[in-house]
Amino acid sequence: MSPAGVVACLNLLLLLPVAARIVNDGQQHWPVPYRRFDRRPAVDSYCEAVYPFCPTGDRDGRVPYVRDSDVISVYRLQTPVWEFKYGDLLGKVHIMHDAVGFSSSESGANYTMEWYELFQLGNCTFPHVRPDVHAPFWCNQGAACFFEGIDDLHWSQNGTLEKIGTLTGNQFNDMAQWVQDDNTTGIYYETWTVRSEPGPNATVWFESYDCSQFVHRAFRKLTELGAKLSSGSQTNYTKIYLYSGEPAFLGNDSAIFGQPALKNLAEDIRQFYHTFRPHQSLADFALSLLEAYEKVVLDKSFYLYYNFEYWHLPMKPPYVRITYEEVPLP
Repeated sequence: MSPAGVVACLNLLLLLPVAARIVNDGQQHWPVPYRRFDRRPAVDSYCEAVYPFCPTGDRDGRVPYVRDSDVISVYRLQTPVWEFKYGDLLGKVHIMHDAVGFSSSESGANYTMEWYELFQLGNCTFPHVRPDVHAPFWCNQGAACFFEGIDDLHWSQNGTLEKIGTLTGNQFNDMAQWVQDDNTTGIYYETWTVRSEPGPNATVWFESYDCSQFVHRAFRKLTELGAKLSSGSQTNYTKIYLYSGEPAFLGNDSAIFGQPALKNLAEDIRQFYHTFRPHQSLADFALSLLEAYEKVVLDKSFYLYYNFEYWHLPMKPPYVRITYEEVPLP
């Protein structure tokens, strides 16, 4: 699709009912708030996980209640993504997974609490482009998993297992209810944080919603409940950034893929995501890398799916960056 065609499609979108995206003062507020829901929808049978979600724990994030008199130790847990398969490989580029651990002084039981993708990271980052469905098909749910035990070797060998505080049993039980509420209303995973530039004065257009963000929310909640958290080491977390000029709102599936006047835009979005399709051969993957470079760097274009709506990002240097930066405990 030519640049003129994209501009024409974007101009047509001005005729669509997108006033809801604009606040009363006529300006879009940034970052765009993450949308929450009343309930978690059923999973479509098309979505399949290579590794089952929460195989030994509670898939709804339910946390067992403890006696109010119990004293619960809190642990910060971090390990390279897919450490169980690749060891420290992804840790060398600081692609880390985060969780929270708990230990009961009364029962001696240990627990792990984490929030992650139901169908692996790739499915949450890019959709399936199906020949029988015109709109890209997303398998992007994420959820909390709570299970008994802490795999000490898994977390400590190439990552972090550090006690950072204690809770009363009552505080732990209050946190358990918060986890249920948070897990029911925050249902989809978002890989990207989108900013205007790398510097400290950058505008944040979109925030990620991933495992580390869940850990940050949990730590803030524990602090609100009265817990005192502290770490003897720097608390760093993985962030995956996109850099762009001000994003342009495009619409949801029905607004784009149900409008004959926008068929060129719809096809451009499909072609963009086709580049990142799963299960490619080595030769196709090499070609896709070149196509991705052309789209993102040369054409300076990226389509972001956020809150079940599409946005166009006018990309700019350095385009994409993975960082491992400090986020202090609350």
